[in-house]
Amino acid sequence: MTLDYLHLSPDHALSRVEARPYRVVLIAEQAVNQVWRDEVASWLLGSGCLYFIAWGVACEEWHDAVDWTVLEAFDFGDIPDDRFVMTTWHDKEPLSEALWFAGNCASHPNVELADTLIVHVTREEQRAATLQLYSESQLTADEA
Repeated sequence: MTLDYLHLSPDHALSRVEARPYRVVLIAEQAVNQVWRDEVASWLLGSGCLYFIAWGVACEEWHDAVDWTVLEAFDFGDIPDDRFVMTTWHDKEPLSEALWFAGNCASHPNVELADTLIVHVTREEQRAATLQLYSESQLTADEA
């Protein structure tokens, strides 16, 4: 499994990412407008996101944006099994539990997801601390 981190801010253009099947943990630490949220959802799905986990500010709205983007991409019709996007939001859990969920439960029923991308919507990049928190969240109670 590969794990990567991407800092996003509405002040910066979306970067290009390699298209491949992967899971996303979106950590929203700042409010954004719906237009930008929809752009990010389209960008993620276009690059191969097949499992989307949202946590933080307006995480249910992020979840809904991804769901609507998938429905629109298939004209509200049948979605092929290998293009179906699983989505969850975790508004009443600590971030560590959402990260644990990503590492231990977020699998796709039809496509192997070997890669995880943490997308951090925040003013300041926090790569090292966020990746450390992810690693710590994967430990079981016996290992901690």
